[in-house]
Amino acid sequence: MAKRGIDDGVDESKRSTLKRFAALGAATPLVHLSQSDASDVRDAIIGYLAATPGAHFSKLRDDLQLGTGETQHHLRRLERDGVVEHRKDGEYKRYFHADRFSDFEQRALGYLRRKTPRTMILALLRDPTISGRDLAERADVSRSTISKYAAELETAGLLSRADGYTVQRPETLLTLVVRYANSFDEDAVAFASEADEFVQYTPTR
Repeated sequence: MAKRGIDDGVDESKRSTLKRFAALGAATPLVHLSQSDASDVRDAIIGYLAATPGAHFSKLRDDLQLGTGETQHHLRRLERDGVVEHRKDGEYKRYFHADRFSDFEQRALGYLRRKTPRTMILALLRDPTISGRDLAERADVSRSTISKYAAELETAGLLSRADGYTVQRPETLLTLVVRYANSFDEDAVAFASEADEFVQYTPTR
């Protein structure tokens, strides 16, 4: 009997990951292609983005255990078919189901996928009166880092600095956090456990 190699384990892990997310993709009312390995990969990408909207290219590729060229090929196909779209976010490309999220929601999800801005947003949603000093302590970063991200969040329309720090459209931000908490971090999950009893989220079309 042939000895099971390391690559077999890697391939089995990849197949298991793709199968799990493909099941999510198959449950979405989106375009499906012919049943094939390629279709399974694309269904996995669709399912992954249903659970992790705003993921950047490298995260999507790594989480699905795909190669760079393989990921590029399938994303191009999905974009060509109008199933997926991307948004430039600095050096990143962030991917979403096409026509599912508003411009504000895409910008918000992009920042919620960054640790320090997410920590700031969650802290401000919990306590709108929190100071810049306390935000820095909560995020374990310098005050200048908080100021830098606050300026970015203001430019993106997520924050006002007119009178301290004030979250803009807090209901939308809160519902995005609750809906996709499991794709962020433990703090987001804890936040969702406090808020999900009275929040329901339907993406803007």
